[in-house]
Amino acid sequence: MEYTQDIIVNVPRQRFIELFDNVENMQQWMDGLLSFEPLTGVPGQAGATSKLTFKRGRGTMEMVETIVRRELPDHFDANYDAKGVHNICENQFIELDGTATKWVAHNIFEMKGFMKVVGLLFGASFPKESYKSMEAFKAFAEANA
Repeated sequence: MEYTQDIIVNVPRQRFIELFDNVENMQQWMDGLLSFEPLTGVPGQAGATSKLTFKRGRGTMEMVETIVRRELPDHFDANYDAKGVHNICENQFIELDGTATKWVAHNIFEMKGFMKVVGLLFGASFPKESYKSMEAFKAFAEANA
């Protein structure tokens, strides 16, 4: 499954990146994020890995984030691995007239095992959830500009 989404955030790109790049802000806009635990490397830098734990329903879901490319303020790419799911997420941040930022997110989901069935049955929910997360960051950033 592959899709691209974009959203305009009414915050100058420099401030957008300050908010986006601060690990302490993640719980304020990532729905259900319980913890962020660095595993290897320097958090947020290319090659670093971290474990993210989310509350999902009555349980939790863990995923490992691997930073693939960090070329801020233009690009930030990461892979996210959870049981049966590999998500490649490529983010581009485009400055708009010094007053806003266009965030373009390209996602590729590769699934195996039981998650292939989940992907077939609930595939339409993946873009919706991704966009919901982008909207949450937009609200957070605009409130903290």
